[in-house]
Amino acid sequence: MVDLDYLKMSKPQKFLHNLAGFFKALPGRIGGGLVNLCRRIAGFFKGLGLSIADLVTTFREGDWKTRLSYLVMGSGSMARGQWGRGLLFFLFQTVFNLYMVNFGVAYLSKLNTLGVVETYKEGRRTVYGDNSFLILLYGVLTLFFILAFIYTWRVNIKQNKISQQILKSGKKLKSTKEDLQSLMDSQFHKTLLALPTLGVFVFTILPIFFMILVAFTNFDYNHQPPSKLFTWVGFENFKTLLSSGSASYGDTFRQVLFWTLVWAFFATFLNYFLGMFVAIMINKKGIKLKKMWRTILVMTIAIPQFVSLLYVSKMFAADGLINTYLMKWHWISQPIPFWTNPGWARFTIILINIWIGIPYLMLIATGILMNIPADLYESARIDGANAMQMYGKITLPYMLFVTGPYLLTSFTGNINNFNVIFLLSQGKPMGLSGNAGYTDLLITWLYRMTVSDTNYKIAAVIGIMVFVVLAVINLVVYNLIPSVKNEEDFQ
Repeated sequence: MVDLDYLKMSKPQKFLHNLAGFFKALPGRIGGGLVNLCRRIAGFFKGLGLSIADLVTTFREGDWKTRLSYLVMGSGSMARGQWGRGLLFFLFQTVFNLYMVNFGVAYLSKLNTLGVVETYKEGRRTVYGDNSFLILLYGVLTLFFILAFIYTWRVNIKQNKISQQILKSGKKLKSTKEDLQSLMDSQFHKTLLALPTLGVFVFTILPIFFMILVAFTNFDYNHQPPSKLFTWVGFENFKTLLSSGSASYGDTFRQVLFWTLVWAFFATFLNYFLGMFVAIMINKKGIKLKKMWRTILVMTIAIPQFVSLLYVSKMFAADGLINTYLMKWHWISQPIPFWTNPGWARFTIILINIWIGIPYLMLIATGILMNIPADLYESARIDGANAMQMYGKITLPYMLFVTGPYLLTSFTGNINNFNVIFLLSQGKPMGLSGNAGYTDLLITWLYRMTVSDTNYKIAAVIGIMVFVVLAVINLVVYNLIPSVKNEEDFQ
């Protein structure tokens, strides 16, 4: 049923209506999410129980080849002539056994303490003890390896069960040659995704999991392996970061978080609307040399930010080009504190970022504006609409509909925009506790925590908090953008 009152609303009214509806439905969604989570947990244990029952049944009803594969992976497949897949299972089990005997068990046994024997000097000789970093890293890797082994062992049993059923039905099993052919044909997606999946695990999932665990330790400058050990401290680091007090990490975290959100808002929406305005002006009928204006703007993209931002930061220094000429023209009597005053520094960063971001949005907006049907504007002119009305009723809704997901990703990117802040101000002026500056974002503060202060424990907590902030913003905004809320508007 169509809500006529909703259709009569303006775009801002629709946004506020959607926002109110979202928060009104939020308790129900949270409750529904908890119910769904409980169902998933119950479903997991139910599936686990069914899987265990299936393993028992398969062992009881299986032949000796199937039963042998419970102890030696791949033996059942090799006994049935499927040497290719059998050798792969056997090789995996061999590698797992060797790893666990030589490394896994030792590191896993120390994971609960992260080591107890410190490195010490004995005369001129250094006697190396436990290394907490390696214990945590290889302990986590061992846990993942064990999960991978359990999954592969289960697949091995399932393969034997299927093979036994196929033979009972009178059919022939696939040969090794046929298995290889299927990996290049019907199962090619597995071949293609094997290496990327391994890369995602090694370079993404494992480091993220490791960072999360570091947040629950006292890993910092005073507990630096291999000379010193670090250990588990529970939620102590989270309490430290969220603590209250004028000189505490908690106060600094709140100030940096507030500035990060303010920066992301202005860096996203100022560039968005100004870039759209520039694109509209260039596309306007009667404007000459359109290609030249676009080329001039695109030149700012062609120049590497490392060069342009460092140069611009020098221009706004106390003895830089801007202050020098303003004083020479007697517009000011003393240098403007662009980088030494917190308010001026933040304003200057936002201003310079406009110069960087407008060309990108101009190019995006140009492509979208060219695809808006000209008939809409002609109809609006016939109805007596002026330029602002056409912008508010046609151009802006169309742009927001198409670029809604881009706005969300751009906002997320600006929260983690390391380059602009670090190359312009390096987070200065300093003055906040925790070695943070007034222009630091969470990401640059995290960088300083890691590189300069080697305070890995608090840096890991900040990384988790950045994820939480981004997750909440993305979940809320994604459900409000026109592209998702009103998919049928421009179909």
